[in-house]
Amino acid sequence: MDPRSQVRGMTSKAESRLAMAAEPTSPEPQNVKPSMMPKLVMGGFITVVILFESFIYFFMVPSAEDVAALAESRLIEKIEARLKASETPVVEDTDSIEEFKLGLFGLSFTPSGSDRSFRVEFDLRGTVKKGDLAAIEKLFAEREGRFRHRMTLELRNTTLDELKETQLGLIQRRILATSNEVFETPILLGVVFYNYDLIEE
Repeated sequence: MDPRSQVRGMTSKAESRLAMAAEPTSPEPQNVKPSMMPKLVMGGFITVVILFESFIYFFMVPSAEDVAALAESRLIEKIEARLKASETPVVEDTDSIEEFKLGLFGLSFTPSGSDRSFRVEFDLRGTVKKGDLAAIEKLFAEREGRFRHRMTLELRNTTLDELKETQLGLIQRRILATSNEVFETPILLGVVFYNYDLIEE
């Protein structure tokens, strides 16, 4: 065998070995588990945010009662400031309507046109302007006896229909006219029954 051919054969074997050694070896597939660290970090971050928001809600945000109390105190302060700033005297309204007590009445009688006896009881009040209150008190004190006598006569002359009327308008008008006649001035604006009972005996 020729030595040259031997050298060539050895050279080609060496080259093929070098080529094989130079080729990258493919890695064997491995089952690598993903790390839990990113999930733990994310869960911890969300927990911290929720705890922080809860802390702010419970300790920093005022309750509904606190908000209402604060609004009420501010409103009171504003009203007091306005009152102090205006310092206008309160003027009494003499045209406002007041009630004046004319007395309790109770009377048993037979109404005209009826054969049965009835008892009528009521508390009579008159309405007057506030400016006339002192005048009506004086007139009533002077003429109370005459007033009660005229009321008794008016009641004895009423009909059963007038006494049973739902709104009592007819008897009210008669009593008002009689009252102003006794006081000799139209000082009463109207009369009202505080209590009214009609009882058949």
